[in-house]
Amino acid sequence: MRDADVVLIGGGPVGMTAALYAARAGLSVIVLEPRRSPVDKACGEGVMPGALVALHQLGVEPVGFDFRGIRYTDGRRSVTADFPGGPGRGVRRTELHQVLRAALDAADIRVLPVAAVGVEQDSSSVRVTLADSRRVLTASYVVAADGLHSPTRRWLGLEAPARGPRRHGLRRHFAVAPWIDRVEVHWAPAGEAYVTPVAEDTVGVALLTGNKGPFEEHLAQFPALAQRLVGVEPASSVLGAGPFAQRVTSRASGRVLLVGDAGGYVDALTGEGLAVGFAQAKMAVRAILAGQPSAYPRLARQVTWRSTALTRGLLLATQPQWGRRATLRAAVALPGVFRGAVSVLSRT
Repeated sequence: MRDADVVLIGGGPVGMTAALYAARAGLSVIVLEPRRSPVDKACGEGVMPGALVALHQLGVEPVGFDFRGIRYTDGRRSVTADFPGGPGRGVRRTELHQVLRAALDAADIRVLPVAAVGVEQDSSSVRVTLADSRRVLTASYVVAADGLHSPTRRWLGLEAPARGPRRHGLRRHFAVAPWIDRVEVHWAPAGEAYVTPVAEDTVGVALLTGNKGPFEEHLAQFPALAQRLVGVEPASSVLGAGPFAQRVTSRASGRVLLVGDAGGYVDALTGEGLAVGFAQAKMAVRAILAGQPSAYPRLARQVTWRSTALTRGLLLATQPQWGRRATLRAAVALPGVFRGAVSVLSRT
């Protein structure tokens, strides 16, 4: 006898969104999430318009600060593009986790505060071993949304050697009113700083770099931003994440499907991790409903290939310092191209 149609491994935003899609389709769902709610994470906290629409459709309305576009600057030149179809929203990760968890509770979706420690499957079911006394759950399918360093991906032998730069991120909030109603991306030779308005009195600053060192040391690489934050009180501790680059041989193995960061990740450069993860979650449930889990990798590619290609291309172009300068100069000289790229990100 099965315990559920679907077991969700990982109760972050992508995992909870997948659980809501599955429950709305009439599937019974169990979510495994050992961390205490709300779960925080080092991320840019910018919910792009496509992701915000997906949340609206699920009846989830996180509180935050709406932003209408993106501004890139290197301190000397800048370029701005607004989203063509509506705003995005800066949302504290803890707020997003709380409203999604409330939606799961309202849908009577079971959330077990326990980790999975193993997955085995046959042609008709999947068995998930739990950390508490090695209890086993049986389901028709498993959807794994257990993050960048997914244990499920490792258990299934789906990991592939990472390519490209080994970058990571650091995030901290500051108690200051947003000075712009856009996500502001500061460029420096060593990386990027993302300033996201998340409340009327708070901004989040996420630093992306391939170098090691403390938050303050990296922040100093962005003089204009560092000067603006002089004397401003931090509103949170520093959290880190990475390395970002993760590759998989496939996003599915039998009846187990990988969504979000668990299914591979390029970089946080374009800030669309949630939008991509939500789109993949929807496709995973579609494949399950069709009884064709092997179709999921193709469906996932269909909804994310544009954003993935854009991220890879931008990451490659901006690795050398001259490439960074040339990329921003090109964006300034060709604002229509920049607006087109931002439009792609907003629709993911």
